[in-house]
Amino acid sequence: SLMHWIGGIGIIVMGVGLLPLINPSGSLSLFKAESTGISIDKITPKIKDTAKRIWGVYILFTALNFALLMLFGMNWFDAINHAFATISTGGFSTKNSSIGAFSDGVIWTTTFFMIISGINFLAHIRFFSGEKFAFNTEEIKWYIALILFLSIVMAVEHNHNSQDSLYYSLMHASFTVSTLASTTGFASLDYEKWGQFAMMIAIVSMLMSANAGSTAGGIKIIRYILFFKNIGLEIKRSIQPDVITSIFVDGKQIKSSIINSIFGFFALFILTAFLTTMYLFARGFDFLTAFSTSIAMLGNIGPGLNLTGPSQNYAFFSWYDKIVLSFVMIIGRLECYTVFMMLGRTFWKKF
Repeated sequence: SLMHWIGGIGIIVMGVGLLPLINPSGSLSLFKAESTGISIDKITPKIKDTAKRIWGVYILFTALNFALLMLFGMNWFDAINHAFATISTGGFSTKNSSIGAFSDGVIWTTTFFMIISGINFLAHIRFFSGEKFAFNTEEIKWYIALILFLSIVMAVEHNHNSQDSLYYSLMHASFTVSTLASTTGFASLDYEKWGQFAMMIAIVSMLMSANAGSTAGGIKIIRYILFFKNIGLEIKRSIQPDVITSIFVDGKQIKSSIINSIFGFFALFILTAFLTTMYLFARGFDFLTAFSTSIAMLGNIGPGLNLTGPSQNYAFFSWYDKIVLSFVMIIGRLECYTVFMMLGRTFWKKF
């Protein structure tokens, strides 16, 4: 738990406060490498000061989460492990039944902290610095709106087709959508037993991901925003070829190089997911297991569906399957480009 708590925000971001003493010109490039998203943003003149503030907020959230978990009945060992796992969106639990082994208060607390850990940490810093509208960005608004929408739809559908109360349905639906969207990977129950509609919501949540600049893995909401805005722009250009338009996010014009980078990322993500799915399918696993496992590995989510669902684990895979899946997890965590770049001859010619 401690290892993925350190890795959640990025050990490079932690060390960047010391790096300027060693290599003043290299700290920004390392910060870029460890910060997930489409572009780097800093709110202080020096990168090391931004990194320190990120760690300050990170530790504050961990302490608050720990205190609330203790308040709702966890012992100190379970509380510190789950606080580490929640804020880092890592998802390791001390119990086989994960968060489902604890009280409703623990489930709601974990849901809340998973959601805020999926928000860009620079927005948290701005909020604590006094900016009232720090969370008023397109990415955050879409992120919160999608979690609310998917949670309500999943809860209402389950409540309609079961004997469970609306409160019970909403609590577990919110938790499930949040844990998959934030790529945490906890479980409060086996949502596969809720039927195929719930599994569909689970897949959408897995692909949805959270914000750039958060501890979450996956594609990131901002990439979807730019992807669909660019598609809309191309449709408009096909109707009005002479129109001159640009893509804007939060009032800022997006460079064409960033758009090209995003389409390249989607291509690498889809290619990696396809190859991983085909590998697992060829190994004899059913398609749902193969596909969901490939998405779970690339997004660093944890649970997939069917054989790798929330009540299962990955122990049944052979040793060579585990090596392949471990490599896919690394590709996903480093957001595809870094690993594929290292596989090219151009990269190694520099050494």
